[in-house]
Amino acid sequence: MPPADSPAAAGPAGTGGPAGVAGPAGGGHGSGGMRAVLAALAANLGIAATKLAAALITGSASMLAESVHSIADSGNQVLLLVGRRRSRRAETEEHQFGYGMERYFYAFIVAVVLFTVGALFSIYEGWHRITHPAEVVSPLVALAVLGVAIILESASLRTALAQSKEARGERGLSQFIRRAKAPELPTVLLEDLAALAGLAVALAGVTLSAITHQPVWDGLGSLVIGCLLGLVAVILAIKMKSLLIGEAASEDVEHAIVAALEGGPELERVIHLRTVHLGPEALLVAAKIAIRGGATGAAIATGIDAAERRVRAAVPIAKMIYLEPDLYRAAGADATDPAIRAVLRDPGE
Repeated sequence: MPPADSPAAAGPAGTGGPAGVAGPAGGGHGSGGMRAVLAALAANLGIAATKLAAALITGSASMLAESVHSIADSGNQVLLLVGRRRSRRAETEEHQFGYGMERYFYAFIVAVVLFTVGALFSIYEGWHRITHPAEVVSPLVALAVLGVAIILESASLRTALAQSKEARGERGLSQFIRRAKAPELPTVLLEDLAALAGLAVALAGVTLSAITHQPVWDGLGSLVIGCLLGLVAVILAIKMKSLLIGEAASEDVEHAIVAALEGGPELERVIHLRTVHLGPEALLVAAKIAIRGGATGAAIATGIDAAERRVRAAVPIAKMIYLEPDLYRAAGADATDPAIRAVLRDPGE
């Protein structure tokens, strides 16, 4: 019986097809999101400059909070691009599974920046404006800038939604964000949705301040923007923490792996299966497979090689595959073991 990490049991990393496609249900994997990140970066740089100029002219707390929000978002898009670039470094002796998870780390930093620079500053500025009220000067300037910002943010969100639709298929947006394995699109979607909601709040705050001559509305707008950014930061941090800890492949992808393993005459069945994403474009697969009684060592090795080829054809992001041959014992199967449930689960349920 060859060990799981022997040449017969595990193929070399990086073979078996192009990265970035997850087989039959690969939504949320791969290289999607680059266009959305660049569109968001371009929009946020222009929006940040106009908002900051308007904030200095009008003295509006909501406008200042929104300008800081856009500056933070611009920095966040740069962080996503940096993480994407660094994740493509080759494996080393110290990091033998590569650097794919750096994309998750930099997306987690995005959540931290969004909370500290965006949310906390906006809350502080709103509270300061409520306790030290100051009249909004030239509100028409602020309203005009907010209108332009809404148009630009809408264009950025449209790009992100178009790319997410390609990846999520029939799934809803919230389910796509929860299940996605690539961090860029969920991050841009959350940021763009928060930005549009924040712009609407800032618009309301400036308008009410101008109509009622009560600057407290402007301060309240900044407080609401801060709370909104904090909520988005927490949602993003929870998702990235889950990916950093290590998420398994989606149910559809695991089902495709099991079907590929059992799709040849060499194996009797898959006993249990464990998967973990080493990045959006790299999946580690470890399975215990039942061999047929009486098979020789050479036949087992040949069968494992054939099974690996089928898995890589079905799920090209399966970069590292470790298969351990064994004899199936039905009495020893624990139905509560997640690795066994992964084999028995019906993806249609």
